[in-house]
Amino acid sequence: MSRIIGSKPATSGISRRQFIATSVAGGAALAFGGKAFAQAADALKVGFVSPRTGPLAGFGETDGYVLDLARKALANGIELGGRKYSVEIIDQDTQSDPSRAGQLAKDLINNQAIDLMLAVSTPEVINPVADACEAAGVPCLSTVMPWEAWYFGRGAKPGAPSPFKWTYHFGFGVEEFFKAYISQWNLIETNKKVGVMYPNDADGNAIRAHLAPLLAKQGFTIVDPGAYETGTTDYSSQIALFKQEGVEIFNSFPIPPDFAAFWRQAAQQGLTKQIKIAQVAKTGLFPSDIEALGDLGMKISSAAYWHKAFPYKSPLTGVSGTELADGYEATSGKQWTQQLGASMSLLDAGFEALKASSNAKDKAAVAKALSTLKTETMIGKVDFTSGPVPNVSPGPIIGTQWVAAKDGSKFPLDYVVTENATDPKVPVEAKLQPYNG
Repeated sequence: MSRIIGSKPATSGISRRQFIATSVAGGAALAFGGKAFAQAADALKVGFVSPRTGPLAGFGETDGYVLDLARKALANGIELGGRKYSVEIIDQDTQSDPSRAGQLAKDLINNQAIDLMLAVSTPEVINPVADACEAAGVPCLSTVMPWEAWYFGRGAKPGAPSPFKWTYHFGFGVEEFFKAYISQWNLIETNKKVGVMYPNDADGNAIRAHLAPLLAKQGFTIVDPGAYETGTTDYSSQIALFKQEGVEIFNSFPIPPDFAAFWRQAAQQGLTKQIKIAQVAKTGLFPSDIEALGDLGMKISSAAYWHKAFPYKSPLTGVSGTELADGYEATSGKQWTQQLGASMSLLDAGFEALKASSNAKDKAAVAKALSTLKTETMIGKVDFTSGPVPNVSPGPIIGTQWVAAKDGSKFPLDYVVTENATDPKVPVEAKLQPYNG
């Protein structure tokens, strides 16, 4: 169910000589400091699409809190190019369904008449939303998926001009994973045999095609049993291969139910006893997914596209990483997650693009502003002027690990930074511990 939230109209004794705009839901004309918006053109609508429920719900769990902070920061409107606008953020839950994501995007575009689309977390959300925006000529900004899965997964070709005019993506890619993994995996002595479980989806296919060859060039032996289908329940053949080959590093990009099934079977069949580094992306991001594994989740390595240790502030809300994490924990009673900073950075960058545009109500002007956007957000630098390909700004991915929290902690796990190759400004907090040993 969508949540459509705008500002409430202010009422006061305004003289007849002043023009009073009537406020309506979805396109309110609002009064700020005695000045009234004369028409609906003074209102900006921003769509925000993420997975709040379903198998990918961990990615959307904190979005309500982040959106509340953004709405409070925008409650009195925003001044762009000398003109004041009210702002309405219309957030939608894809329920982790790619088809629903595309349908929601079309509704936001055609029925809600949004001025800017923001999409966050995984190809299952972002790619169908971006495709809808590209087809309709609506500027779209996204983050939290490998940019290769966004760019090449949507039809762009290596070395060819970008086919995208309206859609832009920032954040980590294969190069960042490569740097982080090499840095992380060299912290512990292993035989350099890596068992990989890459799913048959946009993430898995991009990682197999682009990351695995780079790792092999660095002396790691990649043991790949082939792509598996989402929803697989029996992983005996993969486990048998990994045991036979003696792999000591495990790497995967699974959704939570798939990894939970695999890892429990891996423990039952003796594979986990030989693993020194369990490097899990996607599922290894959030405390709830790790806690669900019980003791098997302890010392799993992960990677963070944001951590509360990041030394950056949100330009939209003014909060620091620690303030964002602590505020979420105090409000929700739940442990902070890296998605807080990522979703905040998407709002940061989106509104910086609106500020940089010559006309925030002109979709072509906003798209142009995105193409040249260079700013600093909660995750750090966003720069579309120097990306690896057009329409893309790379971002960091930082090596991390789940460890037992210290006595007195409100939560059972702590999420510590173990390496910082892709952003040395992020402080390393702890030494990587072997999964077994």
